Amino acid sequence: MRSIFYVLFSAEAALATKVLAQKPQMGWNSWNSFKLNVSDELVRSTADALVDTGLAKLGYDHVLIDDGWQESERDSDGKLAANHTRFPGGISSTASFVHSKGLKVGIYSDAGIFTCGKYTGSYGYEEVDAQTFADWGVDYLKYDNCGGFQSNSLSVQERFLKMSYALATSGRQIFYSLCEWGNQFPWF
Repeated sequence: MRSIFYVLFSAEAALATKVLAQKPQMGWNSWNSFKLNVSDELVRSTADALVDTGLAKLGYDHVLIDDGWQESERDSDGKLAANHTRFPGGISSTASFVHSKGLKVGIYSDAGIFTCGKYTGSYGYEEVDAQTFADWGVDYLKYDNCGGFQSNSLSVQERFLKMSYALATSGRQIFYSLCEWGNQFPWF
Protein backbone atom coordinates (compact mmCIF):
# COMPACT_ATOMS: atom_id res chain seq x y z
CA MET A 1 0.00 0.00 0.00
CA ARG A 2 2.85 2.38 0.85
CA SER A 3 4.36 1.91 -2.63
CA ILE A 4 1.05 2.79 -4.27
CA PHE A 5 0.85 5.94 -2.16
CA TYR A 6 4.34 7.01 -3.28
CA VAL A 7 3.56 6.37 -6.94
CA LEU A 8 0.34 8.39 -6.76
CA PHE A 9 1.93 11.10 -4.62
CA SER A 10 4.92 11.34 -6.97
CA ALA A 11 2.69 11.41 -10.04
CA GLU A 12 0.65 14.25 -8.55
CA ALA A 13 3.83 16.18 -7.75
CA ALA A 14 5.20 15.61 -11.25
CA LEU A 15 2.02 16.89 -12.87
CA ALA A 16 2.03 19.99 -10.70
CA THR A 17 5.63 20.84 -11.54
CA LYS A 18 6.63 22.76 -14.65
CA VAL A 19 9.22 20.96 -16.76
CA LEU A 20 12.50 22.88 -16.53
CA ALA A 21 14.68 20.76 -18.81
CA GLN A 22 13.95 19.89 -22.40
CA LYS A 23 17.53 18.70 -22.89
CA PRO A 24 20.26 17.33 -20.63
CA GLN A 25 21.93 19.91 -18.45
CA MET A 26 25.46 20.58 -19.58
CA GLY A 27 28.17 22.60 -17.94
CA TRP A 28 30.78 22.40 -15.23
CA ASN A 29 30.73 20.90 -11.74
CA SER A 30 33.43 21.80 -9.22
CA TRP A 31 33.48 18.38 -7.54
CA ASN A 32 35.51 16.16 -9.88
CA SER A 33 38.56 18.40 -10.05
CA PHE A 34 38.38 20.46 -6.89
CA LYS A 35 36.39 18.40 -4.33
CA LEU A 36 35.84 20.70 -1.31
CA ASN A 37 38.20 23.42 -2.60
CA VAL A 38 35.65 25.58 -4.43
CA SER A 39 35.72 29.38 -4.29
CA ASP A 40 34.14 32.48 -5.79
CA GLU A 41 37.31 33.10 -7.79
CA LEU A 42 37.21 29.57 -9.24
CA VAL A 43 33.52 29.84 -10.15
CA ARG A 44 33.98 33.24 -11.82
CA SER A 45 37.00 32.10 -13.83
CA THR A 46 35.10 28.99 -14.92
CA ALA A 47 32.10 31.07 -16.02
CA ASP A 48 34.45 33.30 -18.02
CA ALA A 49 36.08 30.23 -19.60
CA LEU A 50 32.72 28.71 -20.63
CA VAL A 51 31.87 31.95 -22.43
CA ASP A 52 35.35 32.74 -23.82
CA THR A 53 35.87 29.26 -25.30
CA GLY A 54 32.43 29.21 -26.94
CA LEU A 55 31.22 26.29 -24.84
CA ALA A 56 28.31 28.34 -23.49
CA LYS A 57 27.02 28.86 -27.04
CA LEU A 58 27.10 25.08 -27.49
CA GLY A 59 24.80 24.60 -24.49
CA TYR A 60 27.34 24.24 -21.68
CA ASP A 61 25.53 26.84 -19.63
CA HIS A 62 25.49 25.48 -16.06
CA VAL A 63 28.09 26.29 -13.41
CA LEU A 64 27.61 24.04 -10.38
CA ILE A 65 29.11 24.90 -7.01
CA ASP A 66 29.42 21.50 -5.35
CA ASP A 67 30.15 20.61 -1.71
CA GLY A 68 32.52 22.79 0.30
CA TRP A 69 30.96 26.19 -0.45
CA GLN A 70 29.31 26.48 2.96
CA GLU A 71 30.28 27.24 6.52
CA SER A 72 30.37 24.25 8.87
CA GLU A 73 27.36 25.56 10.85
CA ARG A 74 24.19 27.48 10.09
CA ASP A 75 24.04 31.22 10.79
CA SER A 76 22.15 32.78 13.71
CA ASP A 77 18.91 32.72 11.65
CA GLY A 78 19.24 28.97 11.02
CA LYS A 79 20.21 29.46 7.37
CA LEU A 80 23.06 27.93 5.43
CA ALA A 81 25.85 30.44 4.89
CA ALA A 82 28.62 30.60 2.32
CA ASN A 83 32.17 30.23 3.59
CA HIS A 84 33.22 33.85 4.17
CA THR A 85 36.83 33.24 3.15
CA ARG A 86 36.12 31.44 -0.12
CA PHE A 87 32.93 33.36 -1.02
CA PRO A 88 33.47 36.81 0.55
CA GLY A 89 30.45 38.34 -1.21
CA GLY A 90 28.22 35.35 -0.53
CA ILE A 91 26.55 33.05 -3.03
CA SER A 92 24.18 35.75 -4.31
CA SER A 93 27.18 37.80 -5.51
CA THR A 94 28.67 34.77 -7.24
CA ALA A 95 25.29 33.90 -8.77
CA SER A 96 24.85 37.46 -10.07
CA PHE A 97 28.22 37.24 -11.82
CA VAL A 98 27.39 33.86 -13.37
CA HIS A 99 24.00 35.18 -14.53
CA SER A 100 25.68 38.27 -16.05
CA LYS A 101 27.51 35.86 -18.36
CA GLY A 102 24.20 34.36 -19.53
CA LEU A 103 24.81 31.18 -17.54
CA LYS A 104 22.90 29.32 -14.83
CA VAL A 105 24.27 28.66 -11.37
CA GLY A 106 23.80 25.51 -9.36
CA ILE A 107 24.51 24.65 -5.77
CA TYR A 108 24.90 21.49 -3.72
CA SER A 109 23.19 20.25 -0.59
CA ASP A 110 22.31 16.95 1.04
CA ALA A 111 19.12 15.21 2.21
CA GLY A 112 20.85 14.23 5.44
CA ILE A 113 22.16 16.05 8.47
CA PHE A 114 25.61 16.26 6.84
CA THR A 115 26.96 16.58 3.31
CA CYS A 116 29.59 14.25 1.86
CA GLY A 117 32.23 16.72 3.07
CA LYS A 118 30.71 16.76 6.58
CA TYR A 119 29.19 20.23 6.23
CA THR A 120 25.64 20.93 7.38
CA GLY A 121 22.96 19.18 5.30
CA SER A 122 19.37 20.22 4.64
CA TYR A 123 17.56 17.54 6.67
CA GLY A 124 14.89 19.26 8.75
CA TYR A 125 15.58 22.61 7.06
CA GLU A 126 14.22 21.90 3.58
CA GLU A 127 11.89 24.91 3.45
CA VAL A 128 14.50 27.28 4.89
CA ASP A 129 17.20 26.05 2.52
CA ALA A 130 14.99 26.05 -0.58
CA GLN A 131 14.00 29.64 0.15
CA THR A 132 17.63 30.58 0.79
CA PHE A 133 18.69 29.09 -2.54
CA ALA A 134 15.85 30.94 -4.29
CA ASP A 135 16.79 34.22 -2.60
CA TRP A 136 20.39 33.77 -3.74
CA GLY A 137 19.29 33.30 -7.38
CA VAL A 138 20.20 29.62 -7.66
CA ASP A 139 18.88 27.86 -10.78
CA TYR A 140 19.88 24.27 -10.04
CA LEU A 141 20.15 22.12 -6.92
CA LYS A 142 22.27 18.97 -6.80
CA TYR A 143 20.80 17.10 -3.83
CA ASP A 144 22.98 14.29 -2.48
CA ASN A 145 22.30 11.62 0.14
CA CYS A 146 25.68 11.07 1.84
CA GLY A 147 24.36 12.26 5.19
CA GLY A 148 21.02 10.57 4.70
CA PHE A 149 22.13 7.40 6.38
CA GLN A 150 22.39 9.16 9.74
CA SER A 151 18.89 10.67 9.30
CA ASN A 152 16.86 7.55 8.82
CA SER A 153 13.58 8.56 10.44
CA LEU A 154 12.31 9.28 6.91
CA SER A 155 12.92 7.17 3.83
CA VAL A 156 15.05 8.62 1.06
CA GLN A 157 11.90 9.07 -1.04
CA GLU A 158 10.24 11.08 1.73
CA ARG A 159 13.33 13.26 2.21
CA PHE A 160 13.65 13.91 -1.52
CA LEU A 161 9.94 14.77 -1.76
CA LYS A 162 10.26 17.24 1.13
CA MET A 163 12.89 19.21 -0.76
CA SER A 164 10.95 18.92 -4.01
CA TYR A 165 7.91 20.57 -2.44
CA ALA A 166 10.05 23.16 -0.69
CA LEU A 167 11.63 24.14 -4.01
CA ALA A 168 8.23 24.24 -5.72
CA THR A 169 6.98 26.77 -3.16
CA SER A 170 10.15 28.90 -3.06
CA GLY A 171 8.98 31.34 -5.71
CA ARG A 172 11.82 30.48 -8.09
CA GLN A 173 12.12 27.71 -10.63
CA ILE A 174 15.05 25.58 -9.52
CA PHE A 175 16.04 22.45 -11.41
CA TYR A 176 16.24 19.56 -8.95
CA SER A 177 18.94 16.92 -9.52
CA LEU A 178 19.15 13.88 -7.24
CA CYS A 179 22.31 12.01 -6.30
CA GLU A 180 21.37 8.93 -4.28
CA TRP A 181 23.71 6.00 -5.16
CA GLY A 182 20.88 3.43 -5.16
CA ASN A 183 20.66 2.98 -1.40
CA GLN A 184 17.16 2.27 -0.08
CA PHE A 185 15.95 1.54 -3.64
CA PRO A 186 14.67 5.10 -4.39
CA TRP A 187 13.09 4.05 -7.69
CA PHE A 188 10.32 2.18 -5.82
